[in-house]
Amino acid sequence: GGSAMAAVRDVEIDPEGTFKYILVRLQRPGGGEERDIVRGTKAAEFHNHIFEKVNPEMEELGYECKCLGGGKIEHNSKDKKIRVFGLSTGYGKADHSVTVEILKKEYADYEITWSDDKK
Repeated sequence: GGSAMAAVRDVEIDPEGTFKYILVRLQRPGGGEERDIVRGTKAAEFHNHIFEKVNPEMEELGYECKCLGGGKIEHNSKDKKIRVFGLSTGYGKADHSVTVEILKKEYADYEITWSDDKK
């Protein structure tokens, strides 16, 4: 039901620093509900490392995962600012405007911006 999907957080990113992120679409097999989530961490050297961690977790909950692209997030918790930029070589560029809308749910009091800059 909706509870399993509700248990999946919209956003899981590191609290500080600049790191890679991916935008992932979760879908119930055979259509039905779907939603997009944001995952990012400094621990990931490459974007696919993030996907390889998220994918099995979501499959256990009964979702199919599709990576919609990636980029980088610069998270400044002191100034309450998040900047979304860059792209993933393997997955292509995520739609950063979509990412920003998802981030705003979790970080409502932040100034969140995006650009297609590489750095």
